[in-house]
Amino acid sequence: MRKPATLELPNDLAKCQQMICQMHEQMQYMQHQLDRLLHAKFGQKAESLVPGQLLLFQQSSVEGSVQVQGDAPEQASGKRNSHGRRKPAKELPRRRQVHDVPMEQRYCKCCNQELAVIGEEVSEQYDYSPASIVVIEHVRLKRACKKCSENVVIAPKPATPIERGLAAPGMLAYVATSKFADHLPLYRLESIFKRDGAQIVRSTMCDWLAATAQLLSPLYMLMKAEVLRSQIIWTDDTPVKMQDRSHDKNIREARVWVYIGDRLHSFTVFDFTESRKRDGPKTFLDEFVGFLQADAFAGYDCIYAGGQVTEVACHAHARRKFFEALETNKFLCSVALNIIRHLYLLEKKAAQMSPEDRMVLRLEKAKPALRAYKTWLDWQKVRALPKSPFGKAVTYALNNWDALCIYVQNPELTIDNNRSERALRAVAIGRKNWLFAGSREGGRTAAVLSTVIASCKQHNINPQQYLKDVIGRICSGDASDLRALLPDRWTAPQT
Repeated sequence: MRKPATLELPNDLAKCQQMICQMHEQMQYMQHQLDRLLHAKFGQKAESLVPGQLLLFQQSSVEGSVQVQGDAPEQASGKRNSHGRRKPAKELPRRRQVHDVPMEQRYCKCCNQELAVIGEEVSEQYDYSPASIVVIEHVRLKRACKKCSENVVIAPKPATPIERGLAAPGMLAYVATSKFADHLPLYRLESIFKRDGAQIVRSTMCDWLAATAQLLSPLYMLMKAEVLRSQIIWTDDTPVKMQDRSHDKNIREARVWVYIGDRLHSFTVFDFTESRKRDGPKTFLDEFVGFLQADAFAGYDCIYAGGQVTEVACHAHARRKFFEALETNKFLCSVALNIIRHLYLLEKKAAQMSPEDRMVLRLEKAKPALRAYKTWLDWQKVRALPKSPFGKAVTYALNNWDALCIYVQNPELTIDNNRSERALRAVAIGRKNWLFAGSREGGRTAAVLSTVIASCKQHNINPQQYLKDVIGRICSGDASDLRALLPDRWTAPQT
């Protein structure tokens, strides 16, 4: 049996103390990693705190703590939304049903005259008519001369989205919306259609989605061009599984990226790549000049290196580091969390202001708070163990400090990158249902259709109604100006 290796301890007391500190730091890091894994598996996802924890920041008894200058903005006060019954929206179609009193009660008991209608009381209920599948029969009339059989003509064939395909624009719109807006996998749609009496297999629907994405590709490229014209772009990425027969396990990890334009170019564009290499964002953002708000992914460094793109970091990511280290150093992490909370309260107040007033608030209140925050971080950098969770949180904030402060220089910038993280939430929900992309082409199809649907939601447009109209116009040739079909300019057809 092999004997375990003996631990050789130095005789020097200083070296022994150094070794003990390193072992303690390593054990603290391993415990922190274990706590994170357990929290990710079993804990709540929200980064919420007990309110009393943040009161620690108001104490100044610990050396190195700072006090943010200025009063924190008051919490937004006002009446909370009631949870009572809401009336149905006025724009919903209505079917009027009149209920009269029984015949034996329609006559006056005194004079036996018929009672006249003097008014009415109206109550409303929601009802639902399930979607139905309709087969459209395109009947092309033939005409011929009765005297001779030479001159025979037939009505032209109507334009269809897919050549010799069975799907009309409404069907394509429904399948695309069901999968990428409602996150229904195709096998569930197959069973829904079967229940309604239609035998439509998932492979056919997969072909329909690919054809729809191909049809909408010009619109996708227009939205991409609009986003690249933005002064600010918010971006993030998330992993998705992709089938790959050349891989050992027949599946590999691909990536979906999101790029959100600014207020004047408000589109949400998705991109699909086979890996998380920097080539993905570098290729997409090749012509972009402006501010890029993202996480600290090293793949963006080549984009910033050219000097045309300014890095804007995310305070939510910096906050998350301190939140994850909270159990290892509650007091100091609470100090950092309270400073960041103060910055967010300022932004909550600034969100209701004009860009000019927002800029003034940031310069007068947020900038001094950031200076105090930086002083505190520099002091903690000297004192904290560099490999401890708290030390790593401090290092992360300092390494990205310039990018974390950029937002105070432009009123259109935001304090964090949560806008793009929220956009990727739809992908995260979807992949739990459809599980993986079937191929590279499938990933590309998902990116195009997700872009159209997310941009419709961004402009409060019903994506199914939009897709049905736009697909019909494009396939019929009634789309000479594609820009007029962009979600921010499209108008619903009058019915």
